[in-house]
Amino acid sequence: MTQLKFIIEQHADGFVAYPLGLQGVVVGEGDTYDEALADARSAAKFHIETFGHEAFPTDSPLVNAYLVDAGVDA
Repeated sequence: MTQLKFIIEQHADGFVAYPLGLQGVVVGEGDTYDEALADARSAAKFHIETFGHEAFPTDSPLVNAYLVDAGVDA
């Protein structure tokens, strides 16, 4: 089993989820957190099955991800 990190965003009209560390675009959506994660996991599985080792970057593999709040002077 391949372990991936997923970002899950909550929007006014539902949830969007996507994995980090894959080449290409893989996105899932749903009315709930769990539905969006399940959809993104399914899409990631299909992506990996389709592209094999080419689905993963070779030059800079993801080690970790952080979510931070930071101010921006704009």
